[in-house]
Amino acid sequence: MKKYDIVVLGSGPGGYVAAIKASQLGKKVAIIEKESLGGVCLNWGCIPTKTLLKNAKVLKYVEHALDYGVVVDGKISIDWTSMLKRKNKVVKQLTNGVAGLLKKNKVDVFKGTGKVISKDKVEVEGEVLETKNLIIATGALPFIPPIKGLKEGIAKGFVKTSKEMLDIKSIPKKLVIIGGGVIGCEFATIFSAMNIEVTIIEKMDTILPMMDIDVRQEYIKSLIKDGVKISTNSEVKEITTNSVKYFMNDKEHSIEADTVLLSIGMKPNTKDLEVLNLKMDRSSIVTDETLQTSVKGVYAIGDVNGKFMLAHVASTEGIVAVENICGSTTKMDYNQIPSAVYGSPEIAMIGLTESEVKEKKIEYKVTKFPLAANGRSLAENDTRGFVKLIFDKKYGELLGGHILAYNASEILGELGTIMKLEGTAEEISSTIHAHPTLSEIILEAAHSFEGKPIHM
Repeated sequence: MKKYDIVVLGSGPGGYVAAIKASQLGKKVAIIEKESLGGVCLNWGCIPTKTLLKNAKVLKYVEHALDYGVVVDGKISIDWTSMLKRKNKVVKQLTNGVAGLLKKNKVDVFKGTGKVISKDKVEVEGEVLETKNLIIATGALPFIPPIKGLKEGIAKGFVKTSKEMLDIKSIPKKLVIIGGGVIGCEFATIFSAMNIEVTIIEKMDTILPMMDIDVRQEYIKSLIKDGVKISTNSEVKEITTNSVKYFMNDKEHSIEADTVLLSIGMKPNTKDLEVLNLKMDRSSIVTDETLQTSVKGVYAIGDVNGKFMLAHVASTEGIVAVENICGSTTKMDYNQIPSAVYGSPEIAMIGLTESEVKEKKIEYKVTKFPLAANGRSLAENDTRGFVKLIFDKKYGELLGGHILAYNASEILGELGTIMKLEGTAEEISSTIHAHPTLSEIILEAAHSFEGKPIHM
């Protein structure tokens, strides 16, 4: 029986980061993975979708090449097979990189399904590993609701989850997306760019309900302008062999499709963990600030604890869990979690929305600055969007930042650093920003706190 200080169950962004960090801190570590190293994010989520989103962006650039003084002769066509090859190449490079990092850091990798025998024993492919600490990083699976005809549609390949959608053999002509969350919106961007009929059906009264209302409303306008049809307050009742039936305003509607994407959320993957008798919050494993579960020595990170189903949160949780195992008293802070929607334009946000600030009864001030007044955006020929900053009215501390812009996610880190340091509008406005850059929209919005932006 091989003995370890830490055994990690799952090799997604939480699991493999935890394993590497633990090894760097001198622990003997094993990681178990039943599918591909890198988990959902690298293989069937974050990375492949962003690769295809780039393909969609290039297609749009080429179609509007004349706007930049570039003449493109001949018909513009899509080679879906080549797009998939590029996506697979990127995925392979990253997953191979993870394998290399684990090897370099002397982490033992076991391929197969890990069966938890007890809190200190895990079996994989007939071999039992003994461990002092167990980190559960088993991720999540697509939630399958009890909709009539749904299971049959999945079995026949008519209905697909995001995982299957990333490897479809041909581009659909009519795509119906059930669910207006991040995944649904990103796939809508990918396929609407290819001039495909895309319809989003959402049960709630809006798509992307967690986003700030001002950003969300403008983003919806952008999706509609790109040809995406959005049906909210609509509940799917049945999936037929070629259509989706749903109720909206107490009336039944039907829409034809040749492919349906199911993206209504994920469910933590806690299969075969019953032996641990962990405290649960419905389907999620309950953890404390150190990521430890109700069982001492057992930690749960990433999607499986249901807190924030984001890769970067899982990675941070992995580091926090390992540091606590190694004797530190690190705690996880969920108050300043950055998130993004990689559409066109992108949404990037951190901290509180305006609605949340109102609910907390905080005295606040909102400042905005449009991309239309930003020199770099004009040069890039993409002036869609704005930045919205929410400050504490008394001290000027940044409470939330919301950006709708091309490459919005790339300047989100600045807002995160400011919030971490309890930075103020005055400190932002006195920080010199390079010109011309997109980041100047943050500078200009900060100027608005005491007076007015310089360039508007």
